[in-house]
Amino acid sequence: MGDEVRVRRARRGDCEGILAIYNHAVLHTTASYDYEPRTLAHRLEWFDAHERDGHAVLVAENDRDGVVGWAALNRFHDRVGYRFTAENSVYVAEAWRGRGVGGRLLGPLVEAAAGQGLRAVLAVIDARNEASIRLHARFGFERVGLFRQVGFKFGRWLDVAYMERLLPGPTPAP
Repeated sequence: MGDEVRVRRARRGDCEGILAIYNHAVLHTTASYDYEPRTLAHRLEWFDAHERDGHAVLVAENDRDGVVGWAALNRFHDRVGYRFTAENSVYVAEAWRGRGVGGRLLGPLVEAAAGQGLRAVLAVIDARNEASIRLHARFGFERVGLFRQVGFKFGRWLDVAYMERLLPGPTPAP
């Protein structure tokens, strides 16, 4: 019972939990190529922008530990021609990794993308992050590219894998 996880749409009050998970990843992993932790003010602005733009933010929560993971759809590019494409984010608290939380988040996130009328969801993943690559593949993402040595963190050059999941999407007018 203590390990039961629920997934729901995030609320502004979840930003502290989202921030704690993200900042841990910044400091200890290559899941993010940020070097410095973000502030709560930054995360609140990020959340408000997602709400304004209609981009889904989900959290996985547990009665004992609160927010144990989160996922989001993020604007891919500002140019109007990219409006049917989003980049996803999936982050899980260290103590909860390997326990299915990422999968519990990614499925509903893909459903939310389809509900938003998106055509494509992209995953930009450190190429050595095999767990994230396997997770995305389980949900129908295909590897479409590899950028070699485009990131630098923890004293080494990092490769980035691009994965894509196509959705039915809209049929926009020309």
